[in-house]
Amino acid sequence: MREFSITKNEAGQRFDKYLKKLLCNATGSFIYKMLRKKNIVLNDKKADGTEKLQLNDNVKLYFSEETYLKFTSSIEESAITDKLPKIDIKHLPFQILYEDEDILIINKPSGMLSQKAKPEDISANEYILSYLLAANVLTADELKTFRPSICNRLDRNTSGILIAGKTLIGLQTMAEKLKSRDIQKYYRCIVEGEIREAKHIKGYLRKDEASNKVVILTQPQTKEDKWIETEYVPIQNLHHATLLEVHLITGRTHQIRAHLASIGHPIMGDLKYGAKKQNSIRTQLLHAYRLVLEDEKEILAPLPKEFKRVLKALDTKE
Repeated sequence: MREFSITKNEAGQRFDKYLKKLLCNATGSFIYKMLRKKNIVLNDKKADGTEKLQLNDNVKLYFSEETYLKFTSSIEESAITDKLPKIDIKHLPFQILYEDEDILIINKPSGMLSQKAKPEDISANEYILSYLLAANVLTADELKTFRPSICNRLDRNTSGILIAGKTLIGLQTMAEKLKSRDIQKYYRCIVEGEIREAKHIKGYLRKDEASNKVVILTQPQTKEDKWIETEYVPIQNLHHATLLEVHLITGRTHQIRAHLASIGHPIMGDLKYGAKKQNSIRTQLLHAYRLVLEDEKEILAPLPKEFKRVLKALDTKE
């Protein structure tokens, strides 16, 4: 018999989802059969798998050791951690902007993926897991049934605020607040050309999966075309360029990049959406700069060095 106590990182999820992670080599039909036969019980009572787990709930598996090992991962804890990048907790690859028991907010550097695109990729997700393990916030054993994860995404070459849920409650709460727009997201970017007035622009966005690029439409043409809204305010006029603060009202793929390009002001360094190639600019100058939470608390992500370098160079040109 194996016995488990539900931790904070596991609480809040359905019992059957927890079991499918724990017994990762078992089929769903096997798990439900074990529930019906009371070979798996929750708080010493029969369960059907739809129950929502609570902190300190007791789970018992009346399996032989051989059966348990057969249906659980054969990967040892060391093998789980070996797949994660090695980090020095004193020299993290990102800046921590805010952290509490449930969430972590970081300043992601340009060039770092938010999530894996390929199995071999190392993304912000993996760096965050490595940090939480190194800080003794979680253990490798806990990763078998719950993995902390990011709640929002930034393009690889977009820097700035990235939110992660350390616990299931944190992940679910922040995802819901982002979806309901209770959290306001603001970006800083340098665009080509001069912009003198603040504007609220609207349209429809269509994504081409093959090219991983989007187009902006004035009217929807298919049910796949998504409504978008973007607000921007000029912060500083530069040499043939403008520093903008952009309020991302709807959050679609490449929305800011494509929307600004569609009105003739592509983000500098963003060759994909029509910016002029300049050897002195090494990345797109788009940064997730400010987050306003429900209680009006603000999280600010300092501008990266490359952004500040270009901003200074453009400000001094005659």
